[in-house]
Amino acid sequence: MSQLDDIDKRIGARIRIERESRGWSLTELAERSAVSRAMIHKIERGESSPTATLLGKLSGAFSLSMSALMARAEMRRGRFLRKGEQPVWVDPQTGYERRHVSPKSDLPLDLVRIELPAGAEVPMPASAYAFVRQLIWVLEGQLTFIEGDTKHSMSAGDCLELGPPTDCVFKNESGEPCIYAVLVLRDA
Repeated sequence: MSQLDDIDKRIGARIRIERESRGWSLTELAERSAVSRAMIHKIERGESSPTATLLGKLSGAFSLSMSALMARAEMRRGRFLRKGEQPVWVDPQTGYERRHVSPKSDLPLDLVRIELPAGAEVPMPASAYAFVRQLIWVLEGQLTFIEGDTKHSMSAGDCLELGPPTDCVFKNESGEPCIYAVLVLRDA
């Protein structure tokens, strides 16, 4: 089993745990997330790799950030996390690569490294941002971040604090990959 297959299975299992811990049926989660019951069933069984947009919808239905949902699926406790141990997940639709850099700890922060391929676009629903504060820091390349009606054109070194929850789009309109960090501040 590849590392990506293993992560997909852990994500699916975590979604099932979150759903069942709330006493929700597949139908109820489908209604709350606007994701089809059949797709949720496939994800929970590890038969389908969810897209970033779909994970945003599911995490919002659970009142979690996507980062929190992924951390619950990926992470073990500890203060030190070597690069080779950092969970990596790749969006099957866009090739967006998400690496959870920070170890799981009591700190109210998650640090995630994203590589967005040239020409890729990843929409995220407002529900994915409703429960956290986030910063986006561009490390390499160009990122166009659309936050509701506001377009932010960002270059290496630029940092943006996200505003109130709204539908967003991460776009790489360049011919080179864009690497950026997302710092998620959560309740301690």
